[in-house]
Amino acid sequence: MSDLVESSHILTVPTHGKGFVEITREISAWLEGIGADGGLLTVFVSHTSASLTIQENADPNVRVDLLDALELLAPEDRAYAHHEEGPDDMPSHIKAMLTAVSLSIPVRDSAMTLGTWQGVYLIEHRAAPHQRRVVLSFIGRTA
Repeated sequence: MSDLVESSHILTVPTHGKGFVEITREISAWLEGIGADGGLLTVFVSHTSASLTIQENADPNVRVDLLDALELLAPEDRAYAHHEEGPDDMPSHIKAMLTAVSLSIPVRDSAMTLGTWQGVYLIEHRAAPHQRRVVLSFIGRTA
């Protein structure tokens, strides 16, 4: 094994409006590219109206139901004090606050230690398409 290393990378993730964008493959490819063997991966989205989650990647209906639940928690048709950026902006901030903007994922044997049905997702909370910035940071050993 080699010495402890630290490496970082920025993924630009295009979205098509509200919904989940799976980024598991892109993250895995980056880890493989740097030769990550064992350590800790941090994934951070640097936006206030998008978030991250680890969720089931087998049945797409899970993501449909999760989006529906978030809509119930922060509906667009409520009278928010902050409304200058459109009716979906404040609900997007609430949804990002209720979910996560960073994830910590152990890496072992050159792979994220995700469960069988887990994937890493960026959640776009705004209605319009965006280019979201996701920062990856790995600290650990390389092969």
